[in-house]
Amino acid sequence: MSTIDTTNPFAALSDSTASSSSKKSSEAGSQDRFLTLLVAQMQNQDPLNPMDNAQITSQMAQINTVSGLEKVNASIAALSTQFMQMQTLQGASLVGRGVVVEGNRLTAADAEGTKLQGGFELANAADQVQVEILDGAGHVLDTVPLGAQTAGRHAFEWAQPADKAAGSTFRIAATSGATKLTTTALMSDLVEAVSTSGQALQLQLSRSGTVSYDAVKAFN
Repeated sequence: MSTIDTTNPFAALSDSTASSSSKKSSEAGSQDRFLTLLVAQMQNQDPLNPMDNAQITSQMAQINTVSGLEKVNASIAALSTQFMQMQTLQGASLVGRGVVVEGNRLTAADAEGTKLQGGFELANAADQVQVEILDGAGHVLDTVPLGAQTAGRHAFEWAQPADKAAGSTFRIAATSGATKLTTTALMSDLVEAVSTSGQALQLQLSRSGTVSYDAVKAFN
């Protein structure tokens, strides 16, 4: 997880300067070592069989190629770091927002809590879709027939007394003719915090725990 030292506003600048100096020193060291070896090779060559100019030119081209690749790699690494920082700043604005992620837990659809909602995603169009509402022990409380549905994401509501809502989950059954279709259960959640892990942005959700930013299907 990345952190920012708020006690020293120049910490990031100092780290960047030190890193840049280290990279330049490394590149210069590689070139110096190559030139030293080349000079030694020329000094100790057989006078009757000297090195061909084409060989020297080829070796010079190789070191230039390696040096160029190192600079390209350094530029890509710098761009990756900047992108991660920008993504983290943008991710901070997501705190407090609702998201839709994979999951089968029902959430309140109204302030009174008399309606619960969930969602699902179909890989293909279905002739029949049915939602089974489950209690905390996994027993079926009710079924919600939704009929034919197109491919894509859909939402549904279930209206039942609040005393039956605790711990309620759901599962989806969809068919096209006699073929069972692939379904993905979706649920609403709330972003509580944002962090980074390696090169990935992580969201801390109130009900689903930590998920990758890529796992979010939609923002509310």
